[in-house]
Amino acid sequence: MSMEEEATSLVRNLGFLDALSDDSIQEIVGSYNGFCAATEALLNGAGDFSVDPEFVAHVHGLCKHGLRSLVRDHFLRALEEYFEKNGASKFWRHFDAYSNVALLCKTREGEVERVLCKALEDICLEKLYQENCLLALAHALPSYRDQTSERACLFSTYQLLVSSVLMATLPRHFSEILHWYFKGRLEELSTIMAGELNGDNEFQEKDDMDLDEKSKLAYRTGEMDIDECCHQVRFSENNKLVKNIGKVVRDLRNLGFTSMTEDAYASAIFLLLKAKVHNLAGEDYRSSVLESIKLWIQAVPLQFLRALLAYLGDSVSYDSPSSGQKSPLASHPSSCYPGIDTPSEGLVRWQLRLEYFAYETLQDLRIDKLFEIIVDYPDSSPAIEDLKQCLEYTGQHSKLVESFISALRYRLLTAGASTNDILHQYVSTIKALRTIDPAGVFLEAVGEPIRDYLRGRKDTIKCIVTMLTGGTGGTGGNPNVSGNTGDCLLEELNRDEESQENTSVDDDFITDDKQAWIDALRWEPDPAEADPSKGSRNRRKVDVLGMIVGIIGSKDQLVNEYRVMLAEKLLNKSDYDIDSDIRTLELLKIHFGESSMQKCEIMLNDLIDSKRTNTNIKATITQPSQTGAELGENAVSMDILDATIISSNFWPTIQDEALNVPDPVEKLLSDYAKRFNEIKTPRKLLWKKNLGSVKLELQFEDRAVQFTVAPVHAAIIMQFQEQTSWTSKNKFLDKQGNPCRITWGRL
Repeated sequence: MSMEEEATSLVRNLGFLDALSDDSIQEIVGSYNGFCAATEALLNGAGDFSVDPEFVAHVHGLCKHGLRSLVRDHFLRALEEYFEKNGASKFWRHFDAYSNVALLCKTREGEVERVLCKALEDICLEKLYQENCLLALAHALPSYRDQTSERACLFSTYQLLVSSVLMATLPRHFSEILHWYFKGRLEELSTIMAGELNGDNEFQEKDDMDLDEKSKLAYRTGEMDIDECCHQVRFSENNKLVKNIGKVVRDLRNLGFTSMTEDAYASAIFLLLKAKVHNLAGEDYRSSVLESIKLWIQAVPLQFLRALLAYLGDSVSYDSPSSGQKSPLASHPSSCYPGIDTPSEGLVRWQLRLEYFAYETLQDLRIDKLFEIIVDYPDSSPAIEDLKQCLEYTGQHSKLVESFISALRYRLLTAGASTNDILHQYVSTIKALRTIDPAGVFLEAVGEPIRDYLRGRKDTIKCIVTMLTGGTGGTGGNPNVSGNTGDCLLEELNRDEESQENTSVDDDFITDDKQAWIDALRWEPDPAEADPSKGSRNRRKVDVLGMIVGIIGSKDQLVNEYRVMLAEKLLNKSDYDIDSDIRTLELLKIHFGESSMQKCEIMLNDLIDSKRTNTNIKATITQPSQTGAELGENAVSMDILDATIISSNFWPTIQDEALNVPDPVEKLLSDYAKRFNEIKTPRKLLWKKNLGSVKLELQFEDRAVQFTVAPVHAAIIMQFQEQTSWTSKNKFLDKQGNPCRITWGRL
């Protein structure tokens, strides 16, 4: 009969007391009084733990009359009262001085450890004494067919009693004390481990370097063999510091603080890990830190936990049949446990927790600094790769989207940012997030605010064309206008051409036949954040140029703007070097089609024809006519004239302003047009004198300086060749012959 059944039977048969004789009642009262006195003496420590014959007689006397449960209940109740008075109250008084949590950080080093260890030692001694008293009762009880089970039930009830008393009187600051204790001990262990890690390598001579910094350098250089390193730092169950921590943990568990203790040293481990991640990651985005963090986890926290679990007797092998139901998360434990033959399931679970926390911490750090990381892209590619691995592990892509959109709106999409800077950041964002999310699901969400903002800017199309042409379109070849060369869209044009050259008909056939099956096997549903109107992820491809053109909405607008800027660039050229422009046009034809770029191709052909025509015209000039005697004093040699001859029907509308040029120049243009007509009959030249550039050399008193100016400026300067000063504005204008608005508008 179990204890529960016996108690039920006793309640059901209380009527037996009516049948007792006066002698039996007197015997029960006497036995009970004697039992109470003996119990009090035993708990007060008045005697030893040998079974007192009188105590045994009183117990047997009560049990003989069916009062076995009364004996147990009274003894346990007495234990509870004595434990509350002599154990719990004294235990909590040790920590009264630390009721103000803020004072913990001001305590002397090791003080909390000493107080906690002393308090645990005192209460555990009290508990051990009471357990011995309970064992004396168990020996005094009459033999029982299930005596082992009854004894286990007694001790289980007592353990629950101890936990209940302590939890009922638990002060609020005790959990902070535990956290502070484990934090200090783990920091001490980390310092010891950092010293051991660097004891046999080249960093040992740098004694003035911080230990954590040493560890970081050792991991990043990769000069230390991993297995050798972990062999050096392997913890031992016999390590003094680990034994001290293990004893505290064991005592706390013994008092019923198992959950609170695990929370305390877990939070201390996670706090230490967080500090290590912050230390290793820092503000340097040009090196990967994820592997260094994982190595540190294996070298310090996991080795400590292995030793702690072994000291506590919890290191059951993962493959052991007694380890119970396997965790689905730990069904494939990592094979990389340096110095550990077979990891326990508890250790596997700890590794999963620590690695997840490390991934999440590093992910949050990189997401917070993602704007700066993308500004530094592609130099910051290692940080992007770390972030990609973290997101694959945690799946918290939505956090990245929300945080980065907020940063964009606050730091980039403002009136103070130039359109060129916004576009360069957008291109870098596309390239960086393409690494993290090749399907472009999250890039769509991140890019939408940028696209909406750029559509409201008037110079967006012009800036895009400038990037497409390598930063020189529409600027007269001024290199200062371009942005970061790494962000130039010309790279994407080159990449598109290379991908097309590497694709053949056979490749297409193979792709049609095999790739469809591979894609079907690899198919995954879109994440919740995906736009359902964009199609499945296996059909999407992140195209930088396509996303940039998507800002405008129509490629025709982009082509027209490119045509205008190309015309301005070609008309400002002082030579016929258009190799780079031809290359750019060929790349644009691949992306936008040949028909769209036909007029631009004719414009470049005009430059090629102009060079050939210019050479032919100069070749027809007889050498004697080049002499100054035949040309006259103010005549100009045709060798200095290079004409750009355009097919006006295919060029954008060009503003034509009337301009009077000096007579020698007028004669030169007339002779050039006459010779052109002779060569290209019946075509004729119509000069646009306000376009082009003129190279002049101005002679000052002490030096000569060369300038390249517009024709209208050259015409004004030429008036000072015959007359060095003008006292009348009207006379100057009459002599120059150009309208007042043109002359004064250019001065």
